[in-house]
Amino acid sequence: MIGQILLDVTLQPSVTSLPGGALLQQITNGLGAWALILALIGLIVGAAMWAIGAHSNNYQQSYSGRRTVLASGGAALVIGAAPALVNFFFHAGQGIH
Repeated sequence: MIGQILLDVTLQPSVTSLPGGALLQQITNGLGAWALILALIGLIVGAAMWAIGAHSNNYQQSYSGRRTVLASGGAALVIGAAPALVNFFFHAGQGIH
């Protein structure tokens, strides 16, 4: 009897199921936009550091700029892929029986 009750539990996420769900979605979208803007600023600053360091033979600054460009690009990639990654793992988890 107890095993049967546990097997009947389901999960169907819905933004509209609870009050404030639409607001939470709006906040998430806004945070994503801010994160992408910060990644863009990081890319611009990193590229400028990389260029200035390369032209002035300052290898440390050039390396720091390159690292900043790669980190900012990686951050933008993760931000863009985050919904797909969360959905992928959620659906993969639903396939476990």
